[in-house]
Amino acid sequence: MSTNNKKDLPTHIAMIMDGNGRWASERGFKRTAGHEEGAKVVREITRYCNTLGIKYLTLYAFSTENWTRPKLEIEFLMKLLEKYLKNELYIYLENNVRFKAIGDLSKFSKSLQEIIFKTQEETKNATGLTQILALNYGSQDEILRAIKKLNEKNLEVTKENFESCLDTSGIPDVDLLIRTSGEVRLSNYLLWQNAYAEMFFTSTYWPEFTSNELDDIISDYQNRERRFGGV
Repeated sequence: MSTNNKKDLPTHIAMIMDGNGRWASERGFKRTAGHEEGAKVVREITRYCNTLGIKYLTLYAFSTENWTRPKLEIEFLMKLLEKYLKNELYIYLENNVRFKAIGDLSKFSKSLQEIIFKTQEETKNATGLTQILALNYGSQDEILRAIKKLNEKNLEVTKENFESCLDTSGIPDVDLLIRTSGEVRLSNYLLWQNAYAEMFFTSTYWPEFTSNELDDIISDYQNRERRFGGV
């Protein structure tokens, strides 16, 4: 690892894994090939963050807006996710990684929901990195659902009560947000949790993103002064 100071590592890294389709198209492949390659990078980056001692890694895997994509691409993504989770369970267990999903999972097929819940249950006692996949996730949707929960529980509207109703309840706010592929926007991702995140945007497509580039980004993060609104 090229980063010098492990004491100042971010506790929670969030990533927008962008550029799979463009990576594939520029090489004359189908967009689906980019998603397959991207899934391999998810494994590599998850393992690497775990070895570094990062505690939380949240990955934007499928947004509430992604349903507008072509039907065949959506079907492929659902099958890829199911295959990924089935194949990844032993990797999670072998590496002491806990898996968690956030988002409105009710829109997924029953079989996919069962795999998600099974993976969460079987890895719940892991004490290393927690890998969080944002699935059918949109921050505006999450906030609306949290408000409904507040009302249903008849809770006073406070920061603590509101955060307890978010999908990320019990998980610290994001320290470092990374988006690949050159796009510079949040795309409805963890809007509340990114309130004071340090942000880094790279032109690298997600299938080409490496642990070496992550090292460089973390080094940049460690050299930033985080004041959280203070002087």
